[in-house]
Amino acid sequence: QVQLVESGGALVQVGDSLSLTCVASGETDCITAMSWYRQAPGKQRERLTHIEGDGETWYVDFVRGRFTVSRDNAKNMMVLQMNNLKTEDTAVYYCNADRSLHCTRRVGEDEYWGQGTQVIVSS
Repeated sequence: QVQLVESGGALVQVGDSLSLTCVASGETDCITAMSWYRQAPGKQRERLTHIEGDGETWYVDFVRGRFTVSRDNAKNMMVLQMNNLKTEDTAVYYCNADRSLHCTRRVGEDEYWGQGTQVIVSS
């Protein structure tokens, strides 16, 4: 079992920067790739960025150049640095982690989700 907790959400203004953190606990050695998602009011949850255990990253086009993801496996954490925030970035941001195939698989333990942290960007 893995638990994920996001933190860092806040009310900010257009153009501000903000850093979100996801901390994992439990069977952290079983975590492989991690991702950040967000869900704005009335919209579907969307994947923003993905980072492998070795640090290889992927970004969706509309955040590339503004957002940067990183992870520190020794601290069991992943960070999303967001710059030049826009009102369109207002959403609940979620942490996601995949469970390794080298670890015991159980029903409902293919991946894990945090509870989310709210980011509001005002104009």
